Amino acid sequence: MCKGPSQQDHETMPNFEVFKRFKRLRLFEPSLGVLGFFFFAVCVICCFFYLDYKAVAKGYRVPSQSQRFMWLKLDGSSSSEKKKVDFLSQEGKGCDVFDGDWVWDETYPLYESRDCSFLDEGFRCTENGRPDLFYTKWRWQPKHCNLPRFDGKVMLEKLRNKRLVFVGDSIGRNQWESFLCMLASAVPNKDSIYEVNGSPITKHKGFLVFKFKDYNCTVEYYRAPFLVLQSRPPALSQQKIKTTLKLDQMDWNSIRWKDADLLVFNTGHWWNHEKTIRGGCYFQEGEKVKMEMTVEHAYQRSIETVMQWIHNEVNTSTTKVFFRTFAPVHFRFVLIL
Repeated sequence: MCKGPSQQDHETMPNFEVFKRFKRLRLFEPSLGVLGFFFFAVCVICCFFYLDYKAVAKGYRVPSQSQRFMWLKLDGSSSSEKKKVDFLSQEGKGCDVFDGDWVWDETYPLYESRDCSFLDEGFRCTENGRPDLFYTKWRWQPKHCNLPRFDGKVMLEKLRNKRLVFVGDSIGRNQWESFLCMLASAVPNKDSIYEVNGSPITKHKGFLVFKFKDYNCTVEYYRAPFLVLQSRPPALSQQKIKTTLKLDQMDWNSIRWKDADLLVFNTGHWWNHEKTIRGGCYFQEGEKVKMEMTVEHAYQRSIETVMQWIHNEVNTSTTKVFFRTFAPVHFRFVLIL
């Protein structure tokens, strides 16, 4: 005798159907995963764009603007900015130029990389495939005064018969190359600008000296990422010591720097564990290698050596010395997992 379905069976059947339908959703799990990954990647990229251009959003609508960001005030000016004093005026002498912001300026850049032959191949962003030019549109604006717009001819006249020397790591080299391009844009005859030793532009060269013949001035770069001397370790040192930084001695090329009219130092990015101890580069004072010395302490000692060298070797009545510390690094890595 067949037994009809019980009431309990009728109650469990809908639950069973729901379970089967839920299992079918697993067929779509790969698609949902791809969609989720895509959404996450878009969010990360948008965040970087927001961080890059959030300062632009401080502007306001300009109906006549014909560029991509038509709704922004892109020239970096405002009614409050126009009231600022000029830095070079009598009233601007007390202005702190380091207190300010990066503002968007549609009149920038001051030169195009494709028009300058003094850039190393590795630093030619546009030619190497970077599609945007947003990074070339920023100008430094002090809060309480206005800086004069860079004028290559005026600067070359001020540098006439003088030496401008940059010393430091690749961040300083970037500034040196960019400055060369800014000056060269004001010189019609590019053949009058040349490297005095005939050396080509290459990041592997220890120093490069470019002369502007019509103005009898040189703009020079000396590679010294630590400013102090990096050399072989003392005899009978531990095997893991590959090189040492002699914190009490300046780089060998320092003899070439001291008579410059303008001397611009920069260091900092190489003072880290990866560039020093991890690579077998330890710190030395006198004949002793300080195995326990921290990178921070070594950096401080090197700066003391630089300051002492300036005091003893540089005639500061004829040489103006500037020191640049940390700056943004060359690269930005976006890691999407």
